[in-house]
Amino acid sequence: MSLAAQVTSIDVRLIAPQERHATIFATFQSLAAGESFDLLSDHEPLPLHGQFLQQWPGQFDWDVLDTGPGKWRIRIGRVAAAKSCCGCCGGG
Repeated sequence: MSLAAQVTSIDVRLIAPQERHATIFATFQSLAAGESFDLLSDHEPLPLHGQFLQQWPGQFDWDVLDTGPGKWRIRIGRVAAAKSCCGCCGGG
């Protein structure tokens, strides 16, 4: 018998608006590579997605599991950070 990994859920509808993004970011930063959490919202969180793109480019997965109206569920996962190379040393 195998045990499935439990996914944490954050229902931002239950969190004060001024605390939502800080809670989401702290949860993401606590994840190890390969871990994820589900975000529940009453709207499509496009501004939040943009913030993730700016702060953690290439370091997260954003999978839309349910789409409105009134209920959105997004699975946000941490992936290993990609190495970047400016090319000046001839490395790849």
